[in-house]
Amino acid sequence: QRHVVQSGGGSVQAGGSLRLSCTAAGDVFNPYCMGWFRQAPGKERHWVGAVDGDDRITDADSVKGRFTVYQGNAKNTLYLHMPSLKPEDTGYYYCAVDYNWACVASNDGGYKYWGQGTQVTVSA
Repeated sequence: QRHVVQSGGGSVQAGGSLRLSCTAAGDVFNPYCMGWFRQAPGKERHWVGAVDGDDRITDADSVKGRFTVYQGNAKNTLYLHMPSLKPEDTGYYYCAVDYNWACVASNDGGYKYWGQGTQVTVSA
């Protein structure tokens, strides 16, 4: 059964770094899209970055140049490296995957499988 496993996260001080990991499991095929999303307290969930079926990695303007989304050697893994964290990066981070070849990497509505989420807390 397809599912998503996340790890990483935690609490750091501003300027610290964290890395989140995501693995898509339960299928012999790799997902076409894998993405990271975050939801700040009291706010809507927003896309952070993703990889699509053509192995293109894109990220949101809010984290561009600061966070790095990348895949491991295994195409069912996705990582989010977050250096120089700021208090406004605090939130719940989710990994999502989809196996539909027509998935749109930045569209959270197009993802069918979601990880359990992980809390990232950045203190000033």
